[in-house]
Amino acid sequence: MKARELIKRMLERAHLEGLAREVNKSLHYLSWSFKRGFGRVDHSLVDGYLRRQHVRKLHIGCGSNILNGWLNSDLRPHTRDVLHLDATKRFPFDDELFDYIFSEHMIEHVSYAEGLFMLGECYRILKKNGRIRLSTPNLSFLIDLYTPRKTELQKQYIDWATSTFVTSAPYGDDAFVINNFVRHWGHQFIYDEKTLRHAMEKARFSEIDKLNLTESADPTLRNLENEGRIPCGFLRLETLTLEATKR
Repeated sequence: MKARELIKRMLERAHLEGLAREVNKSLHYLSWSFKRGFGRVDHSLVDGYLRRQHVRKLHIGCGSNILNGWLNSDLRPHTRDVLHLDATKRFPFDDELFDYIFSEHMIEHVSYAEGLFMLGECYRILKKNGRIRLSTPNLSFLIDLYTPRKTELQKQYIDWATSTFVTSAPYGDDAFVINNFVRHWGHQFIYDEKTLRHAMEKARFSEIDKLNLTESADPTLRNLENEGRIPCGFLRLETLTLEATKR
């Protein structure tokens, strides 16, 4: 077979495989949209929540961490009690509607530019004096993992992360864990305090405070993070948390 013919067949095959993936993706989205009533479920959720709640709280990227009294939202909800929300697009809410916004380990799953847009939307829908709380993986946590003098918790984290997520690694090692962390789970951009603080300032938030996981001066924003989803102490090791106010 001539090289030109071989290349032609390879391209045709690649095109068909790509087309099949796109068709399958479209069918999956159509099936999901049908189950959600093509938006009716989400409209009902929002209307019911706003009628019931005087203090309105939006939870972005909830996953399985469903918070009582919050309007829980996710990109692909697994239940009809969770709102479908694409945080990279304009939020389906009027201006100055919410008193609080919380998002845990979500903003790192969109690009830096999309994260700026998301923060701008958060600012828009928050009432004056409203508060936002963001928890996200901390780039400095990854850098600290690579230092030669590691704490016992860091050593335990490296062993756990390697054996759990990097099964092809020949041994537990910081390099495998760091490489995996920045690429796995759809991570797009890992913030440090400086870049997240700057992004929040760019969205016009002020009074930005760094806090420990689950802790806050505002009782409404305490004990929100889902620490139990990974072994004890590891989420606290990973996470950067900032709160800010819309003035």
